[in-house]
Amino acid sequence: MTILDANTFEFISRSADQTKRIGMRLGGFLNTGDVICLCGELGAGKTTLTQGIAHGWGSIDPVKSPTFVLVRNYRRADRAEMNHLDAYRLNSGQEAEDLDLDIMIEKGPLIIEWPDKIVDALPEENLWIELVCVSDQQRNLTIKAAGKRYKLLLLELKNKMVKSFI
Repeated sequence: MTILDANTFEFISRSADQTKRIGMRLGGFLNTGDVICLCGELGAGKTTLTQGIAHGWGSIDPVKSPTFVLVRNYRRADRAEMNHLDAYRLNSGQEAEDLDLDIMIEKGPLIIEWPDKIVDALPEENLWIELVCVSDQQRNLTIKAAGKRYKLLLLELKNKMVKSFI
């Protein structure tokens, strides 16, 4: 676990289960309007992390990669919604906007895989998580907060993760 600066946190996950647990901790803090950007190559663990995030948020729906449908919607028992966008097949921010990105953000948390393909459509404030495959089981996660809300979210996540290692 490394704190690179006040707005960046780096963590090495040693298994898919640990990646899910990190996601569960993060998911427990999410509110409507939160935008979580997951960047990484194929197989880096973006969907695995999303499974944890959705579980921690309270999703009653199974999480699957939205690669072929672009957007998946997950629900909680209280009827709240979370959207999961895979921008891999999009060619521009305009295509993301055509999918009603703003409405997705208004309805609940939004998780975006491949956000680098639609940067011009993203809100300036977000939580950006870069996942890098170190080995078959290990992933390096670099989490960057942009904006006051996300700095607070990152601080809560750091505190929760540090407490779990003590």
